[in-house]
Amino acid sequence: MRSSRLPASLAPNRLAEAVAHRRASGQPLLDLTESNPTRVGLAYPPELLAPLAGHEALSYDPQPFGRAAAREAVSDDYARRAVSVPPAHVCLAASTSEAYAWLFKLLCDPDDRVLVPRPSYPLFEHLTALECVEASPYELEREGHWRIDVDALARQVDERTKAVLVVSPNNPTGSVLQRDELDALAAVCADRDLVLIGDEVFADYPLDGAPPAPSVMQQPVATAVSLGGLSKSVGLPQVKVAWLAVGGPASADVMAGLEIVADTFLSVSTPAQVALPALLQDGAAVREAIRARIARNLQALRAAVAGAPAMTLLPPAGGWCAVLQVPAVRSEESLVLALVEHDGVLVHPGYFFDFPGEAFVIVSLLPSPEVFDTALARLLVRAVEAA
Repeated sequence: MRSSRLPASLAPNRLAEAVAHRRASGQPLLDLTESNPTRVGLAYPPELLAPLAGHEALSYDPQPFGRAAAREAVSDDYARRAVSVPPAHVCLAASTSEAYAWLFKLLCDPDDRVLVPRPSYPLFEHLTALECVEASPYELEREGHWRIDVDALARQVDERTKAVLVVSPNNPTGSVLQRDELDALAAVCADRDLVLIGDEVFADYPLDGAPPAPSVMQQPVATAVSLGGLSKSVGLPQVKVAWLAVGGPASADVMAGLEIVADTFLSVSTPAQVALPALLQDGAAVREAIRARIARNLQALRAAVAGAPAMTLLPPAGGWCAVLQVPAVRSEESLVLALVEHDGVLVHPGYFFDFPGEAFVIVSLLPSPEVFDTALARLLVRAVEAA
């Protein structure tokens, strides 16, 4: 009864089964995979969501790209990061996942290809499959820090390739696109008539004093689309507002096609659009709370790993995840299962993100300090016990 766009098997994997069993039994589970900022004890301004109830939200005036005031607010938010995006080149969507789906509908015919990074979050495989598009991975190479081999990427381009996706900061490696990489990628895209898509949802969270990553909008030669949203920028995933910003030589053509797609769905609610300017302004307090939390937990993680010589922290430059290389004395799966079943700690294994080889685990830097410190101590003991 299901189409071939869905996975052949929908059975849960062993880790999911172990987590479900522990929760069903009522045993506590310290979650170091938590990525939802609304569930980690952050302080939100009490009236932050009040603009959703504004009188203006009672009037429905559907616009394919979104209401003018909302798009102007997004343009202003890009300017806060020193990125120039005219309001006319902004389109609202309900989520970045939806934005990706719209772009694949716009740019690709069935069986066309988009190049996606590896390691990275395993969302692209599902999103492309649902649009009958192939996700072709290009490797992030780690030489002191993660980098894109642009020459190798260029060799992957063929007549079916329509776009290159970059995630900066990357989830989960924490790597950021360097200026020379951006310029080289833009040159490849301009030369091969590809659209450069930049997933920049974590752009507000540089780590360890690293400078902000350059935006794909900050190059002049390639047609580019930048993705962002409230989910990460102000910690409001429940409001369901994201955006696409379009720039470069073919931006007018992209916007014309995107208007048809967006007008077909009109997915962003009027209350969310009416509230967006205030949410972007007042949500800065939440963004600062997230920054303080991830900085604190990264410092605690670095100190803990320094006392565990068998462990290595792969320093993140942005985002709110961190990668630990652990002793390869057991498989990643056996380690994460033991953590759930015996220690009550949940982490992501590296294979979930297509890391090359063993053995890596990924932790979120968002949990409360109490949860983070307790879970981290248990993780270190379990990971090094057989080293």
